[in-house]
Amino acid sequence: MKTACLVACLVLGAVGVSAQAPVPVPFEPRVGMPGKDVVWVPTSPELVELMLDMADVTPDDFVMDLGSGDGRNIIAAARRGARGLGVEFNADMVALSEQLAKEAGVADKARFVQGDMYEADLSPATVLALYLLPVNLNRLAPRFLELKPGTRIVVNTFAMDEWAPDERQEGTGTECQSWCEVLLWIVPAKVFGTWHMGDGATLTLTQWYQTVQGTLTAGGVSTPISSGRLRGEEIRFVAGGANYSGTVGGGTMQGMVRSGRGDATWTATRAAR
Repeated sequence: MKTACLVACLVLGAVGVSAQAPVPVPFEPRVGMPGKDVVWVPTSPELVELMLDMADVTPDDFVMDLGSGDGRNIIAAARRGARGLGVEFNADMVALSEQLAKEAGVADKARFVQGDMYEADLSPATVLALYLLPVNLNRLAPRFLELKPGTRIVVNTFAMDEWAPDERQEGTGTECQSWCEVLLWIVPAKVFGTWHMGDGATLTLTQWYQTVQGTLTAGGVSTPISSGRLRGEEIRFVAGGANYSGTVGGGTMQGMVRSGRGDATWTATRAAR
């Protein structure tokens, strides 16, 4: 009887020991950890703040990060009152981001989802805060250009091949030893084509991202424009020694023209295509 009890107790004890679940090891991201499209290299806190400063992030903004890693860009934006969304392919990183957002007290503003950055809906964004490679940025560039004019795209270090940044600034601080330049793009309005300016005058424009060229034709005389530039919905150019500035809204442009004859208003309406 004692022998049987001893055997049973040993068996039950062995079963109990083997049934114990292993203690889970907390996920800790490693610098250089490979991902689906990029390796994980975090942006320094100082540079994150510079990125948000250059993008002029306010509580009115919706900030998105593609390949958001541990969520630091979105959490920093949420601390400024902005709402944000991080899209990250690694589910462990998403869980870590959610935990860090809770610890920072911004879980109500900072949201994270597991997904592919190339398939994410970017339309809600007023700001994109990114740390991606040129190959990623180049692939995303056509989608960036479809965003609302004035949307700001701020990036750590790497640039797009054809689309030059509107601004760039070197980071400072003890943690900024490498990969410490911030680049800013502002999505330009689409102005290429022909515009009617009244009195038979026409403005014919070509566009290379935020750079504008073309001619202003009035009274049968065509004058090339120079220094044409877009900054979101704002447009500036020089024609015949007159300085034009204005805003683009849908199918109209309007603003002020300054010349030797004084200041005046100008308007233009896009010609039917």
